[in-house]
Amino acid sequence: MLAGIACLIVWVPRQIGHVVDGLVAHRLHGAALFRELAWLVAAGVVVYFLRVGWRLKLFAAAFRLGVELRERLYGRLALQGPQFYQGQRTGDLMALATNDIDAIEMAAGEAMLAGFDGSLTLVLVVAMMSMGVDARLAACALLPFPLMALSFWWISRHVHEAWRLSLDRFGTLNDHVQETLSGVRTLRALGLVARSEAQFSALASGTAQASLDAQRWEASYEPAVGFTLSTATVTTLGVGSWLVWHEQLTLGQLTSFSLYLGQLIWPMFAAGWVLSLLERGKAAWGRLQPVLESPLTVEDHGTVAAVQPGPIALGDVRFSYPGQSQLALDGVTLRIEPGQTLGLVGPTGSGKSTLLRLLMRHHAPQAGTASWNGVALDDYTLDALRRAMAWVPQEAFLFSASVADNIALARPDASREEVEHVARLAAVHDDILRLPQGYETPVGERGVTLSGGQRQRVAIARALLADAPLLLLDDALSAVDTDTEARILAHLREARVGRTVVIVSHRLSTVADADHTVVLHGGHVVEQGSHAELIAQPGWYARQWRYQQLQASLDAS
Repeated sequence: MLAGIACLIVWVPRQIGHVVDGLVAHRLHGAALFRELAWLVAAGVVVYFLRVGWRLKLFAAAFRLGVELRERLYGRLALQGPQFYQGQRTGDLMALATNDIDAIEMAAGEAMLAGFDGSLTLVLVVAMMSMGVDARLAACALLPFPLMALSFWWISRHVHEAWRLSLDRFGTLNDHVQETLSGVRTLRALGLVARSEAQFSALASGTAQASLDAQRWEASYEPAVGFTLSTATVTTLGVGSWLVWHEQLTLGQLTSFSLYLGQLIWPMFAAGWVLSLLERGKAAWGRLQPVLESPLTVEDHGTVAAVQPGPIALGDVRFSYPGQSQLALDGVTLRIEPGQTLGLVGPTGSGKSTLLRLLMRHHAPQAGTASWNGVALDDYTLDALRRAMAWVPQEAFLFSASVADNIALARPDASREEVEHVARLAAVHDDILRLPQGYETPVGERGVTLSGGQRQRVAIARALLADAPLLLLDDALSAVDTDTEARILAHLREARVGRTVVIVSHRLSTVADADHTVVLHGGHVVEQGSHAELIAQPGWYARQWRYQQLQASLDAS
């Protein structure tokens, strides 16, 4: 369609020159003149419909490319583990999905259009000027064009760097806004709002300046085009007039040539526009490609698509976080029988949460074995492994939805009775009923309308409703009082029948009823056994138990 438009546009000046020569020679009048003009009108109508057609086709393809890139980016980010996000900024990743992909879209749509249409128009126009009108005149008109090509090359280098800087600064600004909105209550509590506003103002000014610099370099294409076409026009009129005066060129031919010269405006501006869009898209792709091609922090090469309940075993597991020489887990060996409740305790930094992350394959151990029902964890597909687990972290995350939707996240088809049942087990049902709209109350982003204890209990209810064979509680009762904790644990004892449970806690009362308890210290297993066995030994567990019991009695008095 673009080729058809280019051919018709190039034909129009030749037709006009033919009409002018006919009028000058008194050959065209009446019906003949009307017929020649009708051809021009018909060409205009055809061009109109062809323009509508190519827009629908070309821009639809560019938009589909944008959708595909966003889906690929989202899919890649969803598969990445915590190690990847430790080196990335959330706001910058959001900028990739918006500004950067928009720039790539423009390069695939606008640049493709302008590049193809401008190049074809240029070739056809120059061909018609040279072979259809006068080659001498065409050579004179094209003399300034090499200088324009040189200036375009010089400008495009600066455009690329300017847009790369602009996109980087927009990502930094986006990251600052995201962090500020997420931590706005902390900023207010510490009186840092004014400082945050000053930082935002500086970042916004820097981003605006970088964008303005990029636009200025883009605008440099226009003077180069204008100077080239002005020089070509002056040269053409001077040489063309001399040729007409010496009867080596007709007036109609000079008219056609002048119209052709005017048609070179679009290819010249298209060249600058294409270079600008391509440099912008290239800068955006340079930021997006490393994220799309970044290796997964935990590879998913498993082939077993279903987890059968069975014992979970760790054998001499060693693990250290990237960039750290000290082992977070060193020679950990343990076995969890099906339906058993395991307590994990120990001082801060002893490796409790790390052990859970290894079970969920957020990280892979550097040495040792980890298996479930005799199958190595990395032989399971990540999807199958994580479907078999329900995890409640200490900092529970809730989505911007109703309380009921947050509880039913893993089972959207769950009935209201099932949702309320698990809410009662998590001792949060009465709290929910006191909310303005009960279970339909929106909790706000990250659950900001709920207290820390309420968020933890909603997360526990969500995990219970998932009904996974393995329940992982990572200090999930730290924000509730001891009475509420006792009620939740009593309900869990009823609900965990046939389900393997791993409880990480700093409060030993939480794991007192566990079938087996492991004490970690410095990444090592230093004690293990039942509650009765551990308090009978002169170790960390017994000392911590006596201290916490004394503290509880002092609080009660």
